[in-house]
Amino acid sequence: MKSFNGTGNYIASKALQLAVNAAIALERPLLIKGEPGTGKTMLAEELALSLGTELIPWHIKSTTKAQQGLYEYDAVSRLRDSQLGDEKVHDISNYIVKGKLWHAFTADQRPVLLIDEIDKADIEFPNDLLLELDKMEFFVYETQEKVVAKQRPIIIITSNNEKELPDAFLRRCFFHYISFPEAEEMKAIVDVHFPNIKQKLLDEALALFFDLREIPGLKKKPSTSELIDWLKLLLAEDIDIDVLQETRTKKVIPPLHGALLKNEQDVHLFEKLAFMHRSHR
Repeated sequence: MKSFNGTGNYIASKALQLAVNAAIALERPLLIKGEPGTGKTMLAEELALSLGTELIPWHIKSTTKAQQGLYEYDAVSRLRDSQLGDEKVHDISNYIVKGKLWHAFTADQRPVLLIDEIDKADIEFPNDLLLELDKMEFFVYETQEKVVAKQRPIIIITSNNEKELPDAFLRRCFFHYISFPEAEEMKAIVDVHFPNIKQKLLDEALALFFDLREIPGLKKKPSTSELIDWLKLLLAEDIDIDVLQETRTKKVIPPLHGALLKNEQDVHLFEKLAFMHRSHR
């Protein structure tokens, strides 16, 4: 299988490329952590694209149970069909709803299975998947059949660090933390989205963006995805570079700041700091 080097739409650092390829070689799930908006989910999408294989996404919610990833037995539909006298009630397999792991295990070509935001689920969720991810098989009690993986899927697991994951689960994963991009790497990322952006405007916008991220006490630092949104708006509104320069020198709130600051506490904090800066001049 060819190695992953990023794609035309996804700039992957050397460290991330090494982590992806190591996890594939070791046949272990790759656990990806990092700030929201640093491209964790997009990594799985672009990896599947670069390998020319299917992406099977499993987006985890607080109510998600591990069993749903294997299969679910739809007893309600079976009861309804029996009341209607439907013949298919005699075959219980008609009421087995296949989960994402089932689809990944039985795919003809080695797929990429994305288990997205695993830390959103109950603390027992990762442990409940240990056996299946280890053995690459599970048993369907209702039909007495064993589902065995045709080949081990490439598994990408993302976490926003909302809660600690169990040690037994962590031991089975290859781990990588996506560090927030430095200015040069960020320029390369922006170039993918806005290849014709004026260099001076980009330099000024990036300086403003990184200044914002350095403010102590921010509840939510602006992320890569928010920078992309903000730049899109700056270009759409044709904001002049002088406006950005004045924003930096006078420490006033940036134009279209709603794309960068996502709660009122952070807006108030910035306004307070800006006021203090002006008062001391």
